[in-house]
Amino acid sequence: MIKILEAIGIGFAGAVFGYVMATYLDRAISKSKIKQSEQKAGEILDSANKQAEYIKKEAALHARNNLLELRAEFEKETKDRRQGLVSLEKRLLQKEEYLEKKEDIISKKEADILRRERNVNVSERSLSTKEEEYKKKFNEISIELQRISGLTTDEAKQLLMDSVREQAKHDIGKMLKQIEDEAQQTAEAKAKEIISVAIQRYSGEYAQEHTVTTVDLPNDDLKGRIIGREGRNIRAIEAATGVDIIVDDTPQAIVISGHDPVKREIARLSIEKLIADGRIHPGRIEDIVNKTSQETEKSMKEAGERALFDLGLHGIHNELVKLIGRLKYRTSYAQNVYQHSMEVAFILSIMSAELGLNIKHAKRAGILHDIGKAVDHEVEGSHAVIGANLAKKYGEPPKVVEAIEQHHNDTPTSLLGILLQSADALSAARPGARREMYEAYVKRLQDLERLSTSFDGIDKAYAIQAGREIRVIVSPDKVSDDEIPLLSKQIADRIEKEMSYPGTIKVTVLRETRSSVYAK
Repeated sequence: MIKILEAIGIGFAGAVFGYVMATYLDRAISKSKIKQSEQKAGEILDSANKQAEYIKKEAALHARNNLLELRAEFEKETKDRRQGLVSLEKRLLQKEEYLEKKEDIISKKEADILRRERNVNVSERSLSTKEEEYKKKFNEISIELQRISGLTTDEAKQLLMDSVREQAKHDIGKMLKQIEDEAQQTAEAKAKEIISVAIQRYSGEYAQEHTVTTVDLPNDDLKGRIIGREGRNIRAIEAATGVDIIVDDTPQAIVISGHDPVKREIARLSIEKLIADGRIHPGRIEDIVNKTSQETEKSMKEAGERALFDLGLHGIHNELVKLIGRLKYRTSYAQNVYQHSMEVAFILSIMSAELGLNIKHAKRAGILHDIGKAVDHEVEGSHAVIGANLAKKYGEPPKVVEAIEQHHNDTPTSLLGILLQSADALSAARPGARREMYEAYVKRLQDLERLSTSFDGIDKAYAIQAGREIRVIVSPDKVSDDEIPLLSKQIADRIEKEMSYPGTIKVTVLRETRSSVYAK
């Protein structure tokens, strides 16, 4: 027990000792750390003071440099401004000198103007005095001239004006005649230029009126069916017929556009059949177009055969017969070429019979003279040359081929060619054949004659050549030969301004002197 107590006492004493020693050591360590911290804080404070001193010196140096730079910049700017002020002062001095010089010049000019003004006033007074003298002398001379001539002033003026007017008319007539003679030297080139301009102006109207066909529709709902889903129906029609289909806002109508009249006719008939049938799809379109093409070819051949039967002709090649029928769908200045060819054949046969020529050849040349127009959109060249080549190819007589080729030449060499030109012109120029109605034609001739007779010195005027020429007969005692060119030019100018007519009108003025004596 005692040992146990001793052991406990020893352990307790050791624990107390250990605690005391630990407390002492901790205090010693804390004091050491505090001392080290104080030393370190002192070092940091010294370092901060040194760094602050360095920064302060560096800032002072930088401030001094900036101050130097600002001072240098200020001195430079001050120097530049001083130089600018010096330059401005020099310019002001120069301007002042210039203004002083100008002021001197103006002063001299003012003095000169005053001097001239005084001279002008003196001259005006002198001129006024002379003018009064001249007026007095002029009145005296006028009175003396009136006494000598027996004419008043107004009568003398009128006489002089009449004389000058007659002389001017005479000179203008001669000049106009000279100009016309000079113009004839370049007439061909000028005529070609005028024709080319006329063709250019007419081409738009011709293309608009003669290369399209309108198809009427029962209602506008059919436009969608003709177009089809995604446009397949309209593409099928265009591919099968070779024309363009225009579907626009025109109510209850579509437009077929193309230069080939036969293709346009096939397209028109095919669309009408598709509308009547009601089944519009690519397969049906192809069948209808093929069937319509065959029917159209048959119809053209029948038309050609009918024309030959009416003319009493035979032995013409089948291909030419088809081309004659094809002319049903061809127009020239709104005149159907098929009917025109029939008319030419009849007229040419009558003229040939009167002259004792071969009537069969005349009819063949007449019916075939425009055959080239049936294929002129497929073959290059004029329709006369194309037609002659076709006639020669299919075995027509040489005289017929020659007449067809020359029917638009200026100087045809064959007699049949000359007659064919005349028959062609007669058929084309008759009233109502091309564009004009009969009433409009007659009214135009009357207006042409009335306008021509409205000029002084004209006795009569006659419209001839279907209104393409006006013959004017003047009184020989009122119009001289030298005045005729001027009068014809005045009539032509007035026709151009006041009338509307196709082509050109030739103005011919005639003057003759007659002497009539009665034998008693």
